Parts: sequence; C-alpha cells; structure tokens
Amino acid sequence: MKAYERLLKYVKVHTTSDESSNSHPTTKRQFDLANILVDEMKEIGIQEVRCDEHCYVYGVIPATEGYEEKPSIGLIAHIDTAPAANGQNVKPQIIENYDGEDVVLKGNNEILSVKKFPHLRNLKGRTLITTDGTSLLGADDKAGISEILTACETIINENIPHGKICVAFTPDEEVGLGAHLFDVKNFGADFAYTIDGSVEGEISYENFNASAAEVNIHGVSVHPGSAKNTMINATNVAIEFNEMLPSCEKPEFTEGYEGFYYLERLTGSTEHATMNYILRDHDSAKFENKKSTILLAEKLLNEKYGEGTVRVNIKEQYKNMVENIKPCMHLIDNALEAMKSLDVTPVVEPIRGGTDGATLSYMGLPCPNLGTGGYAFHGEFEHITVEGMDICTNIIIEILKRYAH
Repeated sequence: MKAYERLLKYVKVHTTSDESSNSHPTTKRQFDLANILVDEMKEIGIQEVRCDEHCYVYGVIPATEGYEEKPSIGLIAHIDTAPAANGQNVKPQIIENYDGEDVVLKGNNEILSVKKFPHLRNLKGRTLITTDGTSLLGADDKAGISEILTACETIINENIPHGKICVAFTPDEEVGLGAHLFDVKNFGADFAYTIDGSVEGEISYENFNASAAEVNIHGVSVHPGSAKNTMINATNVAIEFNEMLPSCEKPEFTEGYEGFYYLERLTGSTEHATMNYILRDHDSAKFENKKSTILLAEKLLNEKYGEGTVRVNIKEQYKNMVENIKPCMHLIDNALEAMKSLDVTPVVEPIRGGTDGATLSYMGLPCPNLGTGGYAFHGEFEHITVEGMDICTNIIIEILKRYAH
C-alpha cells in the first residue's frame, strides 16, 4: 500500500485530542485509530504489537539475522490531531497533475492561494491532497504514521537487511502529552526519529524551550457611577498586563531562533479575567528571562492594585533537545546522507514548536525530527502531496539501511 493511501484511510478517523481533559489519553476516540493500526501492523509482519491502556501503540521488527548487533532504531509518530481546528468528517480533495495555481476548497469555497502559500508553485505537476475547507487534513501526524508503516512494509517485503526496528504511535502530542507515559525502557530503541515535521528533507534537532502561563486577575466590581477609587476592572488590568510584555516578541513578528510570548486566550469581566500564554525560546537564558518578565508584571501590578489581584501559574512543558542530540550527531549525519543519496536537498532548521522527540530526548532516547512532506498544519489550508510522502518514506528506508551498514 502506498503511503498516501494509508493517509486517506486514517484521516477519516476522528482523533482530535483535548487540552482541557485530565484523562490519558485525553480523548477515547484516539483508540479508534490505535486499534486499526494494531491490526495493520500485525498484517504487514511487525511483531510484539500492543496497545496499552493509555493508547500508546508499540511494535518491533526483529533484526535481520547477522545484524543483531547493529543499533536499534525507533520510528515514532502521533495519533491525535490538533484541537485548533475541526478534525471530524475530514473530506480530502485530491488534485492530480496540480497546475500550481489557486485551489478552491469546495466545502466552504475558501481559496488555498498561491499568494498566501507561495511554495504551491513548486508543487506543480504533483498530486496535491487538500482539505475541503471544513476541517484540518490530519497529515500532522497521520502522514508520519503512513510513511513509517509503508517503510516497514517495504523493508519486510523486500527483505532489506536491517537492525532492530522499533515502532511507536503516541496519543496527545498536540496537547503536549505525547511522551508523558511513553515506555522508553521497553520500547527497545537505542536511538529514534519522530516523523512529525513539515517539508520533505526537513530535519530538526533544535526546538523551543516551552512553558505555559495562566494569569488570573481578580477585580472589584461596583456600580460604575460610584466606581472612582474603588473599582478594579479585571479586564483592564489584563490589558495592562499584556502591555507590560515586549510588544515585538509576539509570534507574528518572530522567526528562526527568535522566541515569543503568545497570548492564546483572554476571557474576562470586571470581576475576573483569565489569560493563557505560551512562552517559547530556543535559548535557555532568554527563556528564563521570559518567565521572569511574566513574574515581574505580576509583582508590579499587585503593588499597584493590591496583593492577590494578579496570580500567575507557570507550567513547564518541554525543553530544547539539542543538548541531548549533540553527543549523537550520527543521527543527523545519517539522515543528511540518506537525503543526499535520494537527491533530496536537506532542510536543517530549528523547530518553532516541539515534538515528542524533545521530551523523549530528555528521557534518554535521543530523537530528532524528520519532515512528512506536509504544509500549513492545524487548519483548513493544510495540504500534502503524494510525491512528498513517497520521498519521506524513502528517506526513512535509506536511514535504516545506513544503520545496518
């Protein structure tokens, strides 16, 4: 089965995770795809296949005889899709021999435009897969799952010599919990790759340090006609809090290694307001400064309006994996050589986000991230190409060959 055929099957399964849930997995519907994957893995010859009570799927392809001493390599992708957009009733549009021009998303007549996504010109002549405009596509990360299983099927069917290959599919990556209950010890890999990036040829081994900050503001509500020197409007304090943060350090103004403060949500009334931020930076010192700035804003506003008016809770999410990858640069070197052997131009750049691999690297499993061939994840403009998925599948196979030799 081709990788894109698997993708078209998997995207029909609703697997959106839920950031407000306290269960593991955060949504039971993720088991729907996990159970399909278990059956499919067994069918193609993967062994020791299991799905645990938390929706982590594991399997092993034993090493070819005589290759048992080669490094065991893990391949990891995630089952869930992002709660940022609708993930139900996904209806892909398939455009063969794409002409490189604007595409009408027929579900809502939105335009996937070349002006907004200029890379579309470079996809001319390929088979383009888009959404119909009413949902995300789910290539993040069902494309990664598809490519891993297609690579595994090829290796088994074509008797390609290999060391031990460990496969895992995780829940809840999109809400920062993908590696939370990952069984690193029994997974059995010496090193691994997450297949969860963007363009084909992408390889990333640096990511943001990340925290979430919840800001609760308690106001004093009185009649506005007699409010002088008494009312504390929590919503106005929230606005004041946000204005105390560097205005140029917002996601819409940053790129590359530049970090940011992102106000994801603001809800409020005179009496109470809540703000949810995410804080990101590749540089650990700058990252700590961001947390200090948030806490300084809390301190200054409490001095102005009274202790307890503003309460900040900062929650650590993940760290930059680079320090754990540096001693294992063969992971990067082998990926680069695999890409070059396929005439794929490597794209080495930091992740402006995080992956399961960041947490797994700190759990003792060095794990850089490879591209899936997809674009514009987490929304209605998400798209991918059949050819891009084939390239990513071949990159996985070439990496495994290199570790066998």
